[in-house]
Amino acid sequence: MSPRSKKAAGNGANGSPVAGHVKDAGLAKAGRQRIEWSERNMPVLRAIRARFAKERPLKGVRIAACLHVTTETANLARTLKAGGAEVFLCGSNPLSTQDDVAASLVAHYGIATFAIKGEDHKTYYSHIVSCIEARPHITMDDGCDLVTVLHTKKKNYLRDVFAGTEETSTGVTRLRAMAAGKVLRYPVVAINDADTKHLFDNRYGTGQSTMDGIIRSTNMLIAGATVVIAGYGWCGRGLAARAKGMGATVLVTEIDPLRALEAAMDGYQVAAMADAAPRGDLFVTVTGNKSVLRREHFAAMKDGAIVANSGHFNVEIDIPALERMSETRRTVRPFVEEFRIKGGKRVYLLGEGRLINLAAAEGHPAMVMDMSFANQALSVEYLRKKAKTLKKDVYVVPGNIDREVARLKLRSMEIGIDVLTAEQEKYLSTWSEGT
Repeated sequence: MSPRSKKAAGNGANGSPVAGHVKDAGLAKAGRQRIEWSERNMPVLRAIRARFAKERPLKGVRIAACLHVTTETANLARTLKAGGAEVFLCGSNPLSTQDDVAASLVAHYGIATFAIKGEDHKTYYSHIVSCIEARPHITMDDGCDLVTVLHTKKKNYLRDVFAGTEETSTGVTRLRAMAAGKVLRYPVVAINDADTKHLFDNRYGTGQSTMDGIIRSTNMLIAGATVVIAGYGWCGRGLAARAKGMGATVLVTEIDPLRALEAAMDGYQVAAMADAAPRGDLFVTVTGNKSVLRREHFAAMKDGAIVANSGHFNVEIDIPALERMSETRRTVRPFVEEFRIKGGKRVYLLGEGRLINLAAAEGHPAMVMDMSFANQALSVEYLRKKAKTLKKDVYVVPGNIDREVARLKLRSMEIGIDVLTAEQEKYLSTWSEGT
C-alpha cells in the first residue's frame, strides 16, 4: 500500500481533510485514551498550548516532524497545531511508533501522520518523503534522517525551509558535521543541548526507560547481574544509576578519559570493552558511535550474554558480524533473538539492536518529555521570529527559553525558589568588595 494511503481521516488546521499511512485506523480510540493520559503528566506543554491557542504564533507555518510517534509526541504535535501550524509527522525509527497513537493523531486531531511500527526500510523513507513533499517551512528531526534526505535526494524542497530543530545528540552530531562542511542550508536549534533536555531527558528518561525495555523483553533479574554500559554521557550516567539502584554490578566502558575518571569516582568499575566482554551478563550501548560491540567482543562473551542498544541508530552493535559468527538465529521472545555461535554459545540481541526503550517499551515518561517538547515548541516559536537573523549553523536553545521551561516545571511541581535581593545583585555585579 502507498505511504499516502488514507487509512484514517481527520481535519487539518484549515478544516480540510488529512490523510496518513497508519497500521490500523481502528486503534484510534485506544490511542486517544493514552494520549490524554500522557497529557496529564505534561503540565508545561499544556501551559504553552493554552498560550499558543490564544496567540497563534505559528499561523501559516508548515512543519515536517520526524520524531518517535509516541503519546508524548502527540501532545507536542497538538501544541504546534494549536499555535496555528500545519503538522506533518513521520516516525524517526522503524520500531518506535505506537500504532494506536498514530491512528488517533489522524482520526481525532487532524494531524497527517505517516508511521507504522515495524515498517521496512523502503516504507520508513517513503514516510519521510511524504512529509518533505508537504513543502515544510520548518523541519523537526530526531536523528537527522529527514534533514539528510532533504539535503541529498529532495533538494528542490529546500527553498521553502527557513529553519529546523533537532531532538537528540546523534542528530546534533550529524548536523554539526554538515555545518562544518558548509552544506547545511538553514539554521537548526539543537534541542538536545538545552539543560532542561539533556540533564533530565537523557539522564532520567533514558535511564528508566532503557531498563524498562530490557526487563519487559527479557524478564531478567537485574539484581546480582553484571551490567556493562558503553558510554558515560548523560544517557550512560542515568542508565548506570538505575542499574546500580536495582542491585547490579555496573561496569562502564569509555573512550574519553574525563568521563572514565568521572565514572570511577561515581563508584563504578571502569574497563576497556575487551576486558569487560567476558564479565558482562547484560551489555547496553549508549555512545552514538558504530561497532561499539563487535566480533572480538561477541567471541569473548559468556554463554547467554544479552546485548541491547539505547542509542538512536542500530549501528552501535555490529549485527552483521554477529550473524556471520552464528550457526543459527531465531526469535525466542518478542524483541529477543538468539544467535547460537559456533561451539554452542548463545548471545541474545534485543529489539533488533534498535533503541530498546522504544522498541520494547514506551520510551521516556511523559513527565520528563514535558520539558524536552516544551523546548521544541518554544524554539519553533523563536525560529519563526528570528530565523532570518541567524546563519546556516547549529544553535543551542536560547538560555531564556531553557530557564522558562525550568520555571514552568517547578511551578507545576509546586516548588518555590529564592530571588536575589538588591544587595545580592549589586554584590555579584561588582569587583570592589572583598575580604
